[in-house]
Amino acid sequence: MNRFRFYLLLLPWVTAVTSGLPLPAIAAPDAQALLVASDAIRNPSQPFRVTVTLTEFEKGQQVDSTTLTSYARTLESGGQFASLVRFVEPARDAGKLMLKNGKDLWFFDPGTKSSVRISPQQRLMGEASNGDVITASFARDYKAAYGAEETITDGERKPRKSHKLLLSAATEDATYASIELWVDAENRRPIKARFLADSGRLLKTAYYRRFQAQLGAERPTETVIIDGLNPQQVTLVRLTDFAARNIPTTWFQRDYLPRFQGD
Repeated sequence: MNRFRFYLLLLPWVTAVTSGLPLPAIAAPDAQALLVASDAIRNPSQPFRVTVTLTEFEKGQQVDSTTLTSYARTLESGGQFASLVRFVEPARDAGKLMLKNGKDLWFFDPGTKSSVRISPQQRLMGEASNGDVITASFARDYKAAYGAEETITDGERKPRKSHKLLLSAATEDATYASIELWVDAENRRPIKARFLADSGRLLKTAYYRRFQAQLGAERPTETVIIDGLNPQQVTLVRLTDFAARNIPTTWFQRDYLPRFQGD
C-alpha cells in the first residue's frame, strides 16, 4: 500500500482526534452469532449419548453423587433438542427417567409406571437443576445482547480474553430468566456463566472446563457449578463416554417411557 492511500485511510481518525470530535464507533460483534457458535461447541449436532456424573461437594468434602445416561437429538424444526435422561446410580433411583420434548419436562418412575410433569428449575442434586442436565440450545431459548470485551479467569485459573453476552429468556420453557455468558474471543468456547432469577438475584455460577475432542469438536467435559449464596456448595458435572447414536424418535414420546429399555 502506498503512503498516500494509507493516509487516506487514516484521515477520518486523524481528523476526529485533532478536532475533538468523537471517534467513529466500532461495531460490536454479533451477539446471537457468538451464542450459536458457542452452542455448537457445547452440544454435538448429531444424535448422541453421554454419561453424566454429578458430584456434590460441601466445604470441599463430597456429600453425594449420581450417574445418569443422557440421550439427545435435535428436532426437525426450530433447533430444539429432545432429551431423555436415565438414572443409573444410586441403585434406589436406577431406571427412573426424565424426558424433555417440546415445552414439557416429564419424570417417570418405573415403580409406579406413572409420569408427572416437573420443572426445569427444580433442583436435581446439589447446585444442578433438572434443566442443567437436559441438553439445551441457548441460542433457541435466549436472546443475546453484546455486553463487553473482558479478560476473565477461566475454570483452569487462566486468563482469557472473552466476549460477555447478556442472555434474556425468549421462550416459556427457558430454565433461567437471564444468563451472563462469557465466550472465548479466540475460539468461541464457553468459559463462564452466571444464572440469574427474575429479580436479578444470582442463583449460581458455572465454569466450563476440561475441553476434549468429542464427536468432532473440542467440547467441555466438566462444568463446575457454584451456589450463588454459598460458594462452599459446589457441584461438579462430568461428561464421559460420548458416542454418536442413531436414536429412535419413539424414545422421546411420553407414552413410550414405560417400555424404554435403553442400549
